Amino acid sequence: MLDRYVVGFQNKTLQPLASRMAAAGIGADQITVAGFCIGVVSCGLIAREYYVAGLALFLLNRLCDGLDGAVARQSRPTDRGAFLDIASDFMIYGLFPLGFALARPGANALAASCLLASFMGTGSSFLAFAVIAAKRGIVASEFPRKGIYYLGGLTEGTETILAFTLMCVWPDWFAAIAVTFAGLALVTTVMRWAWGWRAFSEAVS
Repeated sequence: MLDRYVVGFQNKTLQPLASRMAAAGIGADQITVAGFCIGVVSCGLIAREYYVAGLALFLLNRLCDGLDGAVARQSRPTDRGAFLDIASDFMIYGLFPLGFALARPGANALAASCLLASFMGTGSSFLAFAVIAAKRGIVASEFPRKGIYYLGGLTEGTETILAFTLMCVWPDWFAAIAVTFAGLALVTTVMRWAWGWRAFSEAVS
């Protein structure tokens, strides 16, 4: 819901740093892999209940997620890069709730499971729409620079980052935040199903 407003600002803000990194010979895929490793460590810290440190590294992971695309656009974005980017993003989004479940299984495991189940809905609907959209040559006008069709909803990347931040700031409230966000993600899933049903019911011109 908020990504359309954040992406443009993010691109302008990161462009100077991306230009310097590209000039130094740092490739987009290197940033993606480094960001993924940082994200995995972040989730490990969450599991050990080092919430502030985990949040700091998670936000660094998100910074890398913005930088890899900005660096790629300095030369030529690749399909491999787009694949690596989205695959690593989804993995980190899955590991983060798992970290909270491992930290306090009795209090958090059920809520984390609900959140992960909701992520299956948003993730599968997002990727399924992108596959069919690519087959039909449909491009997301709001996100023309994305490597795949970027389908919106109530719970996009920005909202997920905000929710994860709240979980780290108030870890005792993880269950309530997770279940609430899972409900919003379920609404997003249903919205995407409806959009896909309408968009792909028409014959290919």
